[in-house]
Amino acid sequence: MKIVFLDAKTIGADIDLSGFEKLGELCIYPFSTPNEARLRTADADVIITNKVPINSSSIGDAQKLRLVCVTATGTNNLDKDYLAEHGIDWQNVAGYSTESVTQHTFSMLFYLMEKLRYYDDYVKEGRYTNDTVFTHFEEVFHEIRGLTWGIIGLGSIGRRVAAIAEAFGAHVIYASASGSAPQEGYTQTDMDSLYRNSDIISVHAPLNQYTERLIDAHAFHKMKKNCIFLNLGRGPIIVEEDLAEALTNGEIAAAGLDVLCEEPMSPDNPLLTLKDSRKLFITPHIAWASVEARTRLMEIVLRQVEEYFYS
Repeated sequence: MKIVFLDAKTIGADIDLSGFEKLGELCIYPFSTPNEARLRTADADVIITNKVPINSSSIGDAQKLRLVCVTATGTNNLDKDYLAEHGIDWQNVAGYSTESVTQHTFSMLFYLMEKLRYYDDYVKEGRYTNDTVFTHFEEVFHEIRGLTWGIIGLGSIGRRVAAIAEAFGAHVIYASASGSAPQEGYTQTDMDSLYRNSDIISVHAPLNQYTERLIDAHAFHKMKKNCIFLNLGRGPIIVEEDLAEALTNGEIAAAGLDVLCEEPMSPDNPLLTLKDSRKLFITPHIAWASVEARTRLMEIVLRQVEEYFYS
C-alpha cells in the first residue's frame, strides 16, 4: 500500500506519523499544488490531505486510489461527485478538537474581557512600580455570572462552551441560522433576539448557505454596545469590513477571531487597521491545534485507514 500525505505541514511537524509506515510506503509532502498532487498521487492507494483540492485535476492519474482521508471536519476541498464516479471512498474526522476550541474560546474571552494585554503592558512598562495604590483601576472588567451568552452553532463545540459558560453563571441562549429543530435542555431563540440580548456571542457554526456572510452590518447594529463577539467557526461567516466599522464606531465592545475570510491573512484586510488590543484580538486559526487535538486527529485517521483495508 502507498499512502501519500499531500500537506503534512497543516498538522505540524511535531506529530508522530510512524504508525502509517507500518501499513505500507508513506510519502510525506509539506505542501502540494494541484499539479504536484497529480504527479505525487499517480500510484497512491490512500491520500491524506487537509486543504489540497481533490478533483479530476489533482488526482486524475490516480488509478489505484481507493481512499481519501481529510484531516479536518470540513470537506469543501473534495469533489465528491468525481470520487463517487471513480469508486473512491472518502472520510473526514469530527469531534477531535472540541476541547481545544472550547478552551481557546474562553482564552479569547478572558483576554478581551479582562484587558489582559493592557495590564501586562502596564506592569512590564514599569508603570506599576510608580503607582500610588496596590490596585490599578484604569481599565475595568466584569464577571461572567449574570451575563447572557449567545451561541451560534450548537454542535459539540457549542454545547461544550454552553456547559462551561453556565458553570461560570452565564445565562446561555442559542440560535440556528438554518432553523434546525430545538435541542432539549437548551434555550433556543431567533437570530435577532440573540443579537439584541447577548452580552457575549460566540460562533461555532460551519460555513454553508445559511451562515456565509451571516454576521454583517445589520447584525452588528443590533448587538449591545458592551457585546464581546467571538468567531471560532469559519471566517466568511462574518463580513470583515462591517466588523471593522462596528469596532471603530463602538457599536460593539470587542471582537476575538480565530478564523478569517482569507487565510493566511490578506495584507489589505480591513481589520489590520485596528491596533487596540482591547477591541480586537486575532489568532491565526490555532483554536483547533492543541498538541492533544492534533495527535488525536492523526490517530483517528490511522484507525480509518486500518479499518478500511483490514477489518
